[in-house]
Amino acid sequence: MKAIDTLTPCPCGNAAGYAACCGPLHDGEAAAISAGQLMRSRYSAYVLKREDYLLASWHADTRPASLRLAAQQPAPTWLGLEVRREQRIDDDHAVVEFVARYRLGGGRAHRQHEVSRFVREAGRWYYVDGELAG
Repeated sequence: MKAIDTLTPCPCGNAAGYAACCGPLHDGEAAAISAGQLMRSRYSAYVLKREDYLLASWHADTRPASLRLAAQQPAPTWLGLEVRREQRIDDDHAVVEFVARYRLGGGRAHRQHEVSRFVREAGRWYYVDGELAG
């Protein structure tokens, strides 16, 4: 797990800082109030290699057994997140479109443009799956 200075902006881009943004979600002290907030906290979890949080926030029907983040070679360097759209379908379903930028090793930057589906069960939001977009 990567250490983070709690006074720096949150990896998701929130200038309020990690301790006021994604930190409480990662530590289980709070639950995401929207699919968009969960998506941003999941991006931060990838940046910080918080596999525990990623798996816990992934819906049980589609959750993999492991992500093996520590074994990724070369490990991605996450460069930024842009949430393009957050759409609430109904009280318990939502879609979030985002672009996450990253670099592998010293190579060129890549973009992951995804439309992700989320579901809320027992008051908690979960990532279900995503489809790569153009």
